[in-house]
Amino acid sequence: MASCPERRVMVLAMDEHEHSNYALEWTLDHFFTPFGANAPFNLVIVNAKPSPPVGVSMAGPGALGSEIFPAVAVQLKVIADQITEKAKQICASKSVFEVLVEVVEGDARNVLCDAVERHHASVLVMGSRGYGAIKRAVLGSVSDHCARQAQCSVMIVKRPKFKH
Repeated sequence: MASCPERRVMVLAMDEHEHSNYALEWTLDHFFTPFGANAPFNLVIVNAKPSPPVGVSMAGPGALGSEIFPAVAVQLKVIADQITEKAKQICASKSVFEVLVEVVEGDARNVLCDAVERHHASVLVMGSRGYGAIKRAVLGSVSDHCARQAQCSVMIVKRPKFKH
C-alpha cells in the first residue's frame, strides 16, 4: 500500500462474522468510494486470529492431542485466509485497492488496540454483533474494551434491523 503521509489511518476490525463484512462495506461506501484517490484515510484491515490451543506443545508423542491440536491450528489459518480474501473481495467490489490487510495472532482486544498504536490510527472501526447485556457480560465485548482502551476514536457500525 502506498502510504500518503497527509492521510490519517483508519483501522478496521475484521472477523468471519457478517457484522464485520457489513462494517467494511459501510465504511468503504462512506469514507472511500465517494472520494476515489482522494480518500481521507489509509485503510488497514486487521483480523485477530485466535492462538492455537496451548496443548500443542504439552501433548506427548502419540497422544490424541498431538493430532487434534495441529488440525486446529491449520483450521485457524484457513479461516484467517478466508477472512483476508473476503476483505480484499469487498474492497475490490467497491474499487478500493489501496488497503493493507493484516492477520495478527492473539486476543482481539489486544490485537486491535496494538494495531491502533502501531499504525498511529485516528479511528478504529468495528462491527457490532448486537449481543444483549447478558451475553455481553458473559462473553465480554471486544468493542467495549476497545472503546475504553484504544488511543483513538472508536466507531461501531451497527447493521440496521429490518422490519417486516
